[in-house]
Amino acid sequence: MAQANGATVHFARLERPSELDRIYRISQDNHVKSCGAILLAAGQSRRMGAFKPLLSFGNKTVIESCIDYLREGGVETIVVVLGHRAEDIRKKLTEVIFAFNPDPNSEMGASIAAGVEQLPTSVGATLIALCDHPAVPANVVASLVEKWREGARLVIPTWQDRGGHPVLVDLSFKPELRNLSATGGLRALFDAHSEEVRRLPVDSPFIACDMDTWDDYRALHQEATGEPAPEPLQNQTNETLDAFI
Repeated sequence: MAQANGATVHFARLERPSELDRIYRISQDNHVKSCGAILLAAGQSRRMGAFKPLLSFGNKTVIESCIDYLREGGVETIVVVLGHRAEDIRKKLTEVIFAFNPDPNSEMGASIAAGVEQLPTSVGATLIALCDHPAVPANVVASLVEKWREGARLVIPTWQDRGGHPVLVDLSFKPELRNLSATGGLRALFDAHSEEVRRLPVDSPFIACDMDTWDDYRALHQEATGEPAPEPLQNQTNETLDAFI
């Protein structure tokens, strides 16, 4: 209320719509908090027949390549979830946070829950990255984080309409990340909040190129590095096969 030329003027209070208010609060919070990453590396690589994280990828190991693209994309806080051959991976990495999944045969949700518990409170969202996607470009990570800072809470990168990794999850979904179903996993979370999902087209097929078999590994290594993958030494398995560098 105000006086103008002796008359009383009433100003109506403008209410911000609840959805816009929620996006505004998230956007403001996102300018303060950072985006972290959970890198899943607890499995046994049974289908590969060799231990994927420690295979060569160019002049590094697969897991080091994953760490590098996350860091180059602007992620400072990286939680690596270990399980099978945990100590061998620990020796390769520095300046990361380790989480541990005691059951390498468990579903992915168990590793995600273990990783979420290790994220510091300064982190407002997390990328969930897979150790068998070592060729993801750093600019994909930067684009996902930018989309989050604009207010998106669930983001999937896409190549020719095909979804890939890493995906981004705002930590307002932290309780659900702690309790992912064994059968549905992340897909169930994204399906339950489909109205929140943003699909982000990117310019790299490598978001959808994983390494389940040795042929997958050889093909991806050749395409991403321009060099043939090294062959395993005879009689080596996922229990013993290390990097070839």
